[in-house]
Parts: sequence; C-alpha cells; structure tokens
Amino acid sequence: MALYDRPVRPIGATEVVSVSACSVCDATSASPHFAVDGIESPIVVCTECGLGRFAPMPGPAEVASFYPDEYYGAPGSKFVSAVEWGVRLVAARHARFLSAGLEPGARVLDVGCGRGVVLGPLSDLGFEAHGVELSEAAVRGADQRAEIRIVSDLTAARYDAASFDQIVIWHVLEHLRDPRATLEECYRILQPGGRLVVAVPNFSSWQARLAGAGWFHLDAPRHLYQFPLTALRQLIERCGFECGRTHHFSLRQNPFGWIQSLQNGFDPERPNRLYTALHSPPQRSGTRRASRLAIGLWLVFGSLPALALSIAAAVCRSGATVHVVARRPDAPD
Repeated sequence: MALYDRPVRPIGATEVVSVSACSVCDATSASPHFAVDGIESPIVVCTECGLGRFAPMPGPAEVASFYPDEYYGAPGSKFVSAVEWGVRLVAARHARFLSAGLEPGARVLDVGCGRGVVLGPLSDLGFEAHGVELSEAAVRGADQRAEIRIVSDLTAARYDAASFDQIVIWHVLEHLRDPRATLEECYRILQPGGRLVVAVPNFSSWQARLAGAGWFHLDAPRHLYQFPLTALRQLIERCGFECGRTHHFSLRQNPFGWIQSLQNGFDPERPNRLYTALHSPPQRSGTRRASRLAIGLWLVFGSLPALALSIAAAVCRSGATVHVVARRPDAPD
C-alpha cells in the first residue's frame, strides 16, 4: 500500500467506549468515528472536548513504519518541479510572517522541521535557526546554516531552559504520540515572553465536517490526533501558555484540501490520487503520466471554487487548517 492511499471508512457507531485519558481534558469516554485500512485501532472522538485520536494509540515502532524514506522525497525535493518551486516560494513568505516582530538574531526553533524548508529563509533573514527532527533522511539537503538535532522527541534534544525566543510547531503536533509532553517541553525551553506558533488541521472546520472520512487532512494513519480548534487552544493553555490570535487561512493547504477531499468522495477506495501524483518521484509507478490530464482538470476547474470556499471559511472562523499564536507569560517581578 502506498503512502497516501489507505481508505478511511466511517464506522457509524453510536456507542460510547472507555479509552485512556484524553490528552486535552482527561476524559475517558469517546465514540468511534473512523476505521483506517491496515490499522487495528479506530479513530475515536472524545465526548468532552471533541479531540480525535487513535485508541489505543499505535506503538512507537508502528508509528515509525508510517514514515519510510520516500515520505520525505529526494534530498531537497519532494514534489514535481513546479510544485516544489511553489513550496519554496511560500516557505520564504512564511518565514517572514513567522518572524515578524522578532529582534535581529533571535533564536527560532522549528519542531519537526522535516526538510527544513523554513530554516533557510529564517537564516536569510538573520535569525538563528534551529530544528528538531525524528528522521535523518528528512533533513538531507537542509540548509547547512541551521542547527538540527535528530532525536526521538523534543525532550530528548536536551535544550537548556529558556533557550529560544520563538518555537514553531507547524503541522507536526497531530503526528506526535504525546502532544502534551511536547508543549510542556516547549514551555520549559522558551524564554519568558517568548512566542509559540502551533498549526494543525482543524477537525471542527467546514471542510472536515463536510468531507467526513474523505477529508484530505485526516492523513491517516500519520495524523495520530485530530484537533478541533477549541481543544487545541485548551491544550496550549493547559501547558501554561496564553493563547492570542488564531488564523484560519492557508493558501498552501486549504484550497487544495477542498479539491482533494472532493476527489476522495468520488473515489473513496483510491484516496489522495491528486496529491500522490504531485510527488517526485511519483509514489505509484506510472501515476504521474496516467493522471496528468485528470490532475489538470481537477485543478483548473476546482481552484477558483476551492479558493472561494477557503476564504468564506476563514471569514466565518472555520478554516480547514488553523494556527494559534501563543506566548509564555513573562516571569513574575
């Protein structure tokens, strides 16, 4: 089975089951919602805060198997050339957005930095860029100016307390087996008054509710958690941070999410075919050639409606992906 083509099916059950304590609210009751091909555990939804997760949670070895080397692509390149160029362009803009208001030379940590596409632009802007990543294969081709630690989790990186002025967790928290522990460690290593930026898919969004099991951003089984916005903010605050602004629009992710989710609804047994075909090399032999026309049609006819839906969702505070800007409170006088 290729990386992105595991069918997800609604369970349709109405019973409430007992599960381990929720990472957000500690509740021990949840309702099963989705079954993922090849994964024994269902995705359940907490009856109190709405957090989705696998229960029981897959073990570390099973989670590691969800990320073969091809998940990260070739060194320095994951997508076909035109898409890769767009990713790099957006990353440079993204770095400027993330760093707005930081002092020159500020220390910025990207948790789960992957290929490090943001670390190079941060270095270009004069910031001290750091990254933490699980996979050594992922960081091949990353900017050499960035200091990247390959560790099993953030705690294992052993940073000193109050080491950073800003920490970014960009579409990574949902991949982690223990998101609360990661946020608690962020609190320890962030300067008092420092910023935390957390981005996740929004499980309470229009897109998630309308697409259901076909929602592109479910990304099962890699997304171990599905965060509704209220639960995300609750977890961040539980770890000691003060939540500030929430942003609901992402040009890079939200419009494509509408297009791919719609395509998944038409072909649930072969999900994420558009996304798969955009990879370089393609994740399935011959996929790129066979799907070129279909991709073009979906993108040409779907882009404007998807963009309009994404803007409307953002205006109504229901973006398919969200990011929260929080801060560690200043040290008491």
